[in-house]
Amino acid sequence: MPRLRQVTRAEADSEVVKKTYDLLFEDRDPVSQPGTSTGTSGDWWTVFALVPDVLEHCNRGFALYRNPKRKLDPLLRELAQTRVGWDKASQFVFSQHCKSLRGLKCPEEKIAAVPHWQVADCFDETERAVLAYADCLALQAGRTPDAVFDKLKSFLSDEEILELTYITCLYDMHAVMTKALRLEWDDRDEPIVEVAAPEGFSARDFLDVGRR
Repeated sequence: MPRLRQVTRAEADSEVVKKTYDLLFEDRDPVSQPGTSTGTSGDWWTVFALVPDVLEHCNRGFALYRNPKRKLDPLLRELAQTRVGWDKASQFVFSQHCKSLRGLKCPEEKIAAVPHWQVADCFDETERAVLAYADCLALQAGRTPDAVFDKLKSFLSDEEILELTYITCLYDMHAVMTKALRLEWDDRDEPIVEVAAPEGFSARDFLDVGRR
């Protein structure tokens, strides 16, 4: 379950929330009757509806990156969004944008290789530069070696790079937020836990190592 309260249709008194619910859930109450066309529960929307102007800001962000005015190739955009989902261990962002890649007719080989792009032969030089840059943004907090940026500039215009940077960082934020709030497919138990020691284990087994 999400860590924050969800807004029912009956509670929704904001136009942006009502329109969003109508678009995604038709006439259903998304809290008592959850589910979206992509197979998610839809609780990202019902939680963000707590603050309507935040939801509206997000909706505008989604519209911005899909706007036909964008100069960046949508396939490059989605490769970066998918990779940032993987980098931030967000099941939701990664899975949703695998679907988006598929919708753009990206070959299945490339979709499957996003997690290990560094050793995959299926990506061209432009795609590899974009994936390397996505890693710099997501894994190195934006610290990008000149060699990576110079390679990116050899393929993309300044305008395209700004769009790529903004959209990738936007989805870095979404990946972090969905995990923190346990939304959609990021409502998962912590995978890193202590594995119980076998019966009869004694800490002496570790403490004695340095004395041998």
